[in-house]
Amino acid sequence: MVPPSFPPIGRNRLPNVVGMKISILGTGNMASALAQVWIAAGHTVTVAGRSADKTAELARQVGATAASPGQAAAGADAVVMAVSWDGVPDMIELAGGSQGALRGVPVIDCTNPLDYGTGVHRMATGSTAELIAEKSGADVVKALHLYAGQMWLTKQEKPRVVTMCGDDEAALEIADRLVTDLGGTPATIGGLSRARQLEETAGVVFSLYSQGIAPATAMP
Repeated sequence: MVPPSFPPIGRNRLPNVVGMKISILGTGNMASALAQVWIAAGHTVTVAGRSADKTAELARQVGATAASPGQAAAGADAVVMAVSWDGVPDMIELAGGSQGALRGVPVIDCTNPLDYGTGVHRMATGSTAELIAEKSGADVVKALHLYAGQMWLTKQEKPRVVTMCGDDEAALEIADRLVTDLGGTPATIGGLSRARQLEETAGVVFSLYSQGIAPATAMP
C-alpha cells in the first residue's frame, strides 16, 4: 500500500493514490481494458498511440483523454507501455524518452518480446523492460504481461496474481496499487534484472496455449 504522504518520484509528486494520472501508450486491447478498469477505480487515464485516429476512437470508447505520446508522458504519475514489442523503440522516441521526458517516471512495461508462434524470446540478451529503462531513464516495472487485457474485464473467483519486478521501490508501490485496482494480487520477485525471466515465462504460457493446454493446469 502506498503511504498517504508519498515522496517525490522523479519530477512528479502524488498527493494521494485515489486518483492518479495514468498515461497508457498504445491503442490495442490491453490499453482498452486497462483504461476501462482504472477509470472505474477513480483514476484519470490518458491514451496515446502512433495513430491519432485510433487514439481518438479509443478515448471515445472508454472515456479517456486522447493525446500524443509526448503530451501523455508530460505530468503523468504513471505511464504504461502497452504496444507490440517492435513498436517499443518508436514509442519511447515519440514520448520524448531520449530527451529525458520519462526520466524518473514510473513506467509499467506489459509488452512481450516473443515470437507468438514458438514462444521464443526475440532479444539475444536482456529484456524489453531493461531496454526501456536504458533508453529513457524511466523507473521501469515489468508487470501485466502474462494476462490478456480482456481478462481484467471478466469476473474472477479469486484474484489473479501479477508477478512483477523492478528496481525502484516507489515505482513498485505504484504498480502494486494499480494491479490491486484491477482486481489482481501483486507479487514482486526482485529487481529489473529478472525481467527477462518473466518475459520468457510468458513464452512458456503462449506455448501451452498453442497446444490447447491451460497454463494453470501445468504450473503448480
